Amino acid sequence: MAFPYIRTMGTDVDAFLGQLARHLRPEVNKLAALLLQRLNGELPELWEIADIEDLSLEETAQHVTALLDLLEAHPGASAPEAPPAALDIARLYARRGIPVSRLLRAYRLDHLTLLEQLQAEAPRLTGDWHMINQATMRLVAIGFDYVDRSSEEVVAAYQEERDRLLQRRLALTDRASKRIGTTLDISRTAEELTEVCTEDFADLVTVDLFDSALDETGTGPPEALTQRRVAQRSVLDDCPESLLRVGETHTYPDDSAPVRALTTGRSVLHHIAGTEMPPWVAPSESHGRVLRGLGLHSVLLVPLHARGETLGLVQFVRHRTSAPFDDDLLLAQEIASRAAVSIDNARRYTHERSTALALQQTLLPRNTVHHSAVETASRYLPAGSRAGVGGDWYDVIPLSGARVALVVGDVVGHGLHAAATMGRLRTAVRAFADIDLMPDELLTHLDDVVIRMQREESADEGETSATCLYAIYDPVSRRCSLASAGHVPPTVVTPSTISEALPEVPIGPPLGLGGLPFETAEFELPEDSLLVLHTDGLIAGRTRDVDQGLATLHDVLTSAPDSLEETCDRLLAALLPGRPADDVALLVARTHALDPDHVATMDLPSDPAAVSGARRFASDVLANWELEELAFTTELVVSELVTNAIRYGKSPVQLRLILQSTLTCEVSDASSTAPHLRRARTFDEGGRGLLLVAQCAERWGTRHGREGKVIWAEQALPAGGGPTL
Repeated sequence: MAFPYIRTMGTDVDAFLGQLARHLRPEVNKLAALLLQRLNGELPELWEIADIEDLSLEETAQHVTALLDLLEAHPGASAPEAPPAALDIARLYARRGIPVSRLLRAYRLDHLTLLEQLQAEAPRLTGDWHMINQATMRLVAIGFDYVDRSSEEVVAAYQEERDRLLQRRLALTDRASKRIGTTLDISRTAEELTEVCTEDFADLVTVDLFDSALDETGTGPPEALTQRRVAQRSVLDDCPESLLRVGETHTYPDDSAPVRALTTGRSVLHHIAGTEMPPWVAPSESHGRVLRGLGLHSVLLVPLHARGETLGLVQFVRHRTSAPFDDDLLLAQEIASRAAVSIDNARRYTHERSTALALQQTLLPRNTVHHSAVETASRYLPAGSRAGVGGDWYDVIPLSGARVALVVGDVVGHGLHAAATMGRLRTAVRAFADIDLMPDELLTHLDDVVIRMQREESADEGETSATCLYAIYDPVSRRCSLASAGHVPPTVVTPSTISEALPEVPIGPPLGLGGLPFETAEFELPEDSLLVLHTDGLIAGRTRDVDQGLATLHDVLTSAPDSLEETCDRLLAALLPGRPADDVALLVARTHALDPDHVATMDLPSDPAAVSGARRFASDVLANWELEELAFTTELVVSELVTNAIRYGKSPVQLRLILQSTLTCEVSDASSTAPHLRRARTFDEGGRGLLLVAQCAERWGTRHGREGKVIWAEQALPAGGGPTL
């Protein structure tokens, strides 16, 4: 059964609501202001954000207009879409990081207040309370239908913006993780931060570090707020926003926002409205005009923290990008935090590398060693990669009998530990060389040293290992004897040719393995031959194998100049055009032969009567060398050494005098028993010979060979005396 009254009443209610909408149409702005006034009382924190306050009036007016349009429409009309300003403000809430629940609460309060205003206006148009009640019910239904529809669209816009921001944040964070910290260089790391963040995050990025953070010693001055601009980048050419240039130092005013950010350790978001331009942003009026002309409006200040220490400050600035920094603070902090750790790593690496370099430079020979047996030139290049300084070393050690030792070695690993280990091994080599050990015997003792070092080290220091090449050159015989502990053999260049096969050096195991033998190779070198000793960093690289490196080395040495210094430069230029990936030690030696006229040899019978003949021989040789001033002491030394060899040694016995930069007296025999100094008692008939030798000579000692021993003593030549060598 139909009820015409109800149908009529429904028509009348729709007509009444249309009339009510037309009545309120001129009051749209007034109604919007009333709604905003209530929102301000309910959610005052939203009005602290200028962008939301400016957009809210337009959004509210559009909501009022949309609802009035719906009331004027024919019965059954569906709720219209949310107005554009409502979607814009939803996106703004998302960018500001305001929870969506706040947005929906503001939405409900807005529409509830509008319904209350419509209901309050109804009695002005009719006194029929039945009509008013029916209209109110219809108004509530229409209003909530509109709220539901528009809320869905607003929430969708909010979520879409949040997803977009999240994708942007993830993309920026991913780029930052891949592109910041690719090197262990402080300035380059700061530059990478500015490059990443000026692509789509900020229009200007500056990085300032405390001078104390840049101090390689790690102990900067106490003036903590003095900073240095290490990097800056702008979307504009020549960075007109900044008066500072990279490398310049500056300080901010004590009461400025950057100082507060640095002292509190908290990031600061600073909005610049209108003509306001803080002094720390624009130190001068002219610069302020430039920044106002660019439209600078937003600055984000983020301290750089790493491992509990503040390193400096990053500024993110926007002017060309119209949107201010909204919820970008957390994103900026995350990127700055990654950069701070990378900068701190680079700072620590720089400090350790400079310390290791200083240590290594003090341990390596500081000056070219001048020796009549060889002429030498050397180079040391630290690694240019993040691996750091290694344990490569070289050395030239004068030995008895005009001989010289050439050494090159490489400690496995990098950093301070490798440099310190290198120093210990170099010292050990010098100590073993001082007692004139054969190359294989020296490496055996050095292997024992490395094994002891391994036992003394903690597990986190890693296992110590090294390679070493030890060579001895004798200018009298022109023979070279050498042994290798896992080290690449030297390259030998004779005056007429270069040979890849010479010398045939058996390569022993690296130092630290223990229990495996080393072998000494011996060969004769023509005068003016080149011995090129080096570590593997010279010939091996990321893009070049060892064979290719050796081929290049041979090509350079084929046309080597007379200058050894120039030879070193050519080798480095050809083999290492860029920074080496590993440490490089290079030692180039040109051999000399001692003039046969400066060597005198006498074979002696094992008879005490031969001592007098040895003295006469020494006296005659010194007269021939114009060194009569040394005759008395030399005869005394010869007498004591020959007597010891005849009395305690084995045949054959030989006396040899060598005139070089010093006068060397050598007595050899076939016994391996070495004499030693001892204190003779008052009535002892012997025991004073070596004491006399030690008093007469500058140096003396014993060296052992395969077929016995040699006792030697050196005397300084008289000033201005003797023949020209």
